[in-house]
Amino acid sequence: MAEFQVAVADPTDGQTYQHEVDGQDANRFLGRELGEEVDGGAVGLDSYTLKLTGGSDETGRPMREDVPGAQIRERLLEGGVGFNPSRDGERKRITVRGRQVSEETAQVNATIVDSDDNVRVALGLEEPEPDDETDEAADDAAAEDADAEAADDAAADEAADADSDEQEADA
Repeated sequence: MAEFQVAVADPTDGQTYQHEVDGQDANRFLGRELGEEVDGGAVGLDSYTLKLTGGSDETGRPMREDVPGAQIRERLLEGGVGFNPSRDGERKRITVRGRQVSEETAQVNATIVDSDDNVRVALGLEEPEPDDETDEAADDAAAEDADAEAADDAAADEAADADSDEQEADA
C-alpha cells in the first residue's frame, strides 16, 4: 500500500503545506507523471487542482522530468534537479528516479494551479472572513445599543443629581 508526504505549495502567499496520504488517497497519485494535474481532494483541498512538480524516494533520490518511468537511473548531470555544480563545466554521475509516481515514492511536491478561495481556510487553519454586509449590520446594531446605553446613563445621572439636590435642601 502506497504512503507518502505531499507538499502543496500555494503560489499566492508562498506557503507550503505538508500532508500525509495513504490508501485510496495515495492511489490517486500512483502512475501519474510530473507535470500532470490532479484533483486536490486527496489532500483535503476539494475544488482545487494540483500540478505535480517533483518528488523523491525513501533514500532522497530526486525525481527528474527528463527520466521516463519510475525506475532508478544514473545520469551524467551538468546541473538542475539533483546536482548543483560548484564550478563552471563540472559534471557528475548522479542516481535519480524517473518522473512517474510509484510505490517507492516518499514525497510528492505539488503546486496549486486552480483554486476558488483561500487555501488556509480550505484546510481549516483559519476561520473564514465574515461577509461585509453582515459586519455592517452588526456594527449598526452595536452603535444603536451604545446610543441607548448612553441615553440611559445620562438619565440616571440626572436623577442622581436631582436626588442629591433634594438631600442638600433638606439638610
